Amino acid sequence: MKTLLIAALAASLMLGSASAQTQAASQTLTRLFADERAEVYRADPLSATYAGVHDYDDRLPSATPQAQEAQAVADRGFIHRLHSIDRNALTAQEQVSYDLFDFMVGERVRFAQYNEWRLPFNSDSGFYSDLVILNQSQPLRTTHDYENYIARMNEYPRYFREQVANLRQGVHDGFTLPAEIGEGVARVIDGMHWARPEDMELWAPFANFPATVPQSDRARLTEAGRAAIANSVMPSFALFRTYFDTEYRPHMRRTIAATSLPNGRAYYADLVRYFTTLPDATPESIHRTGLAEVARIRAEMNDVMAQTHFGGTFAQFLTFLRTDPQFYPTSAQDLLGRAALITREIDGHLPQYFGHLPRTPYTVKPVPEAFAPNYTAGRYNPGPTGSAGTYWVNTYALNTRPLYALPALTAHEAAPGHHLQGAIARELVGLPDFRLNFYPNAFGEGWGLYSEHLAGEMGIYHTPYEHFGQLSYEMWRACRLVVDTGMHSMGWTRQQALDYLSANTALSTHEIQTEVDRYIGWPGQALAYKTGEMEILALRHHAEEALGSRFDIRAFHDAVLANGGVTLPVLRRQIDAYIASAQTAAH
Repeated sequence: MKTLLIAALAASLMLGSASAQTQAASQTLTRLFADERAEVYRADPLSATYAGVHDYDDRLPSATPQAQEAQAVADRGFIHRLHSIDRNALTAQEQVSYDLFDFMVGERVRFAQYNEWRLPFNSDSGFYSDLVILNQSQPLRTTHDYENYIARMNEYPRYFREQVANLRQGVHDGFTLPAEIGEGVARVIDGMHWARPEDMELWAPFANFPATVPQSDRARLTEAGRAAIANSVMPSFALFRTYFDTEYRPHMRRTIAATSLPNGRAYYADLVRYFTTLPDATPESIHRTGLAEVARIRAEMNDVMAQTHFGGTFAQFLTFLRTDPQFYPTSAQDLLGRAALITREIDGHLPQYFGHLPRTPYTVKPVPEAFAPNYTAGRYNPGPTGSAGTYWVNTYALNTRPLYALPALTAHEAAPGHHLQGAIARELVGLPDFRLNFYPNAFGEGWGLYSEHLAGEMGIYHTPYEHFGQLSYEMWRACRLVVDTGMHSMGWTRQQALDYLSANTALSTHEIQTEVDRYIGWPGQALAYKTGEMEILALRHHAEEALGSRFDIRAFHDAVLANGGVTLPVLRRQIDAYIASAQTAAH
């Protein structure tokens, strides 16, 4: 009896010790996450605003090399603290947070060696993009909000000077954008020219005050806002335009491959791993996967083309789709209206495919004019935390915006794609703040492409042309695997990439040109879509095989989205856990 009592006491002490270790590890992890977010928000006030933290709404970040190095030092410290925590002492959900934090901050540490601050823009966007439409993310409900907004606009001159200095360092080091995309970039930058403050989107808050701003403050705020835009904002954009045209553009590099940059081969290899979130991914393996997918999808496209009873070749069919007026909107409002109708149709199907739906709404709006010419066909903008999202549809050059692709585009950018996934992530409770806006590209863009496939199951594609549009979009993402790796590591020219997309997709010529320029200026990012989609489809097939008749599509989708943005290795573990739980519940 005495032996039993001693054994029971020992077991109790061991359990108590384990519980104390778990609690200590959990508390240490929580402090680490809070410290990292506090540092990020302090160093990058814009990210704080987007996250709903309004302590720094009156300022812009420092873009100096010294600030970048300070962030890198802080990040190395965070990783050291993380690795000192016993992962096995954490709960299952804390282990997910541990792994995601390790990836997020670890990748910041890895890429700090490449000094990417020397190249703060690409073919369609850059450090200036959010500053053109700052009013869309800045809270503007009170007099104090307006004062913060004006103070932040008065920071533009300092911030733009720092970015120009960084670009000069990039020119000195040979770390620049390629000259072959210079024309498209120039078109965007030259468009950022305004004759007077009232012509800018930034003026909108002063043209329409909310009722919560006292009438007695409005004249003063209006005058201060006009002065900030006229004396700080507009001269800053003028400075950047002049610098780009006279100094930067003549020194853009004559090669397109990321591997031609200083330390470029290692840089591109790291970009491939970062954007796919797969530690074993290589340019060669991704290229092979792309070629196989292109061949598979081409066979499906041939089958759908036959359903249209078109009498010519595949190439002639693509020309027909690109040139026949029946496939294009008659006005910007026509395009926006059709997109809105598709969103409502999809919304009606969502309860059949998801057990949990977000509360956050979204709207359909045109891409802002300032960067529409070189922008993609559409994009989702989540907006700051707590606000409605926006599905941007590009109404520039309407004869390049095919209606047969609009259902797939809408499914990808709005619901069940980026809006649904992102809104669910932001509404999750009990998770550290960094996870609410964490966006690993392979998961987020993979989900967007998977959503195009899912829209087909919902019956959203009503004609063979719309089905072909969906397949063309899938083919487009498969081609990305081929052309991105081709241009950046295998010696492809820009023309080879243009020809490859032209021969295999129904994208318009304008879209193909802007897309290829995007891949040149943003190496690796285009690999995320197909890589992530293929993984989600493979995991769904795995779950269907394992669960048989017990497979529930709603439960599967909820499991995929339950943790917000995750890396693909973490997603695999989560779906394995979902399958095991479903199997246990069935017995």
